[in-house]
Amino acid sequence: MFAIDRRILARIEPVTKRVLIVDPNPHAARLLNDIVKALGARDIIIEADEARALKAAAALEPGIIFIERTGPGLDGESLARRIRRSDMDCRRAPIIMVTAEATATTILGARDSGVHEFLRKPFTSGDLLKRVENVALKPRDWIEAVGYVGPDRRRFNSGEYTGPAKRKGDRASSGVAAVEAAKDQAMRILASALNQFDQDPMQAVRSIREQAVALKAVGMKLSDTRLVVAVGALEVSLASGPGSKETLSAPIGALLAMHQAEPMKKAG
Repeated sequence: MFAIDRRILARIEPVTKRVLIVDPNPHAARLLNDIVKALGARDIIIEADEARALKAAAALEPGIIFIERTGPGLDGESLARRIRRSDMDCRRAPIIMVTAEATATTILGARDSGVHEFLRKPFTSGDLLKRVENVALKPRDWIEAVGYVGPDRRRFNSGEYTGPAKRKGDRASSGVAAVEAAKDQAMRILASALNQFDQDPMQAVRSIREQAVALKAVGMKLSDTRLVVAVGALEVSLASGPGSKETLSAPIGALLAMHQAEPMKKAG
């Protein structure tokens, strides 16, 4: 086992103190177990299949989860999605997918399932520490949509993405520009959630709630009273009972119309 700087161990400790390992291969699971112990893990649970892993996640509420991509009774991508869409406190915990199959398809599949990092077998202790440092010390924005739930995919470690920025946030560094980028992203997720509402109503409502919180924060930062009031109308609709597409369409439509009118006002 390699020597680890105690300062690094102290910084990653909030993530590594409770660990869930999901791997049907006993030898591979033991290897991971030994390494995370060296990283300071206190409580470690090892499970071999998807069903038991979900129960373990609910009981342990791990700070980090390692998932083998596939095996008997295990679909790692499916498990990652189920954790992300659950009501468990650990639904946002970093997930590192471990597999020997590091093809473009498997890497992108892991990314799109809501995984934070991808670790190819065989790996060294140093490789694993680097992944843990990434998730513990470089937090990523959380995306709560309908089609995707998980960390911002633009910073996934696959190196596959080479195209233009998908969101304005890629070009916004700080200050007002970053706040405006966050506002634009929230508005687009709102529109998408309403459009995909019938596919997954529960996740759509959760996504809409998340964007309402984000937009309220934006309105406060920008001292935008109109935005805060419009978000308030959406919050009233969300608080009045189980959200439906019909009850949420009007307040979301008002927010989107306001947002779409802003470029024209600036141009005028």
